[in-house]
Amino acid sequence: MQFLWRCPGQPVRLGILPGSFNPPTKAHLALAQAALAEVDEVALVLPRAFPHKRYVGANFTQRATMLRAAVASCPGLSAAASDGGLFVEIAQECRAAYGAGAQLTFVCGRDAAERIESWDNADPHAFDRMLEVFQLLVASREGSYRPPPHLGHAIRALGVPTGLSGISASEVRRRVRAGLDWEHLVPATIVPLVREIYRPPA
Repeated sequence: MQFLWRCPGQPVRLGILPGSFNPPTKAHLALAQAALAEVDEVALVLPRAFPHKRYVGANFTQRATMLRAAVASCPGLSAAASDGGLFVEIAQECRAAYGAGAQLTFVCGRDAAERIESWDNADPHAFDRMLEVFQLLVASREGSYRPPPHLGHAIRALGVPTGLSGISASEVRRRVRAGLDWEHLVPATIVPLVREIYRPPA
């Protein structure tokens, strides 16, 4: 794991928010900041390779630059790049970076939680074993996540501010392409970077 920006201190409870950050949005930061009510630090993690998509648009270096700029002024937030893209791989890298004593909790939306739960259909106990390594904080996203009853101890609901449903990286990119206002959807610190990176060809 390579830190792009690390806040001071050694957390006992570490939140991990993986994403493609194409680009980072105010929703990403709101999710991470909401998680700080449950954990001591949240690391926003950009994988170098994704398990279910590939890099299009902004490349890894551009996304890493935007992510660092987005979190650098936010207390309690760090930014890092991981070699692996699966939650279990990211957890291993966080364990190595933060030490054996840190409690790991992934922060995600309902859709991501459902995808993780059904990721390895060949092994019906894969999800159970994952939650022996880390816990989940799940935010409602177009519906609430209902965990399997026997795993409720390891999965908690995360309350997030209202008004985030219309904020997404794809909406930012769509608005840039269409020449519409988009600046209100991303952190002010990365507006110049987004304008430069996603500027439509002349």
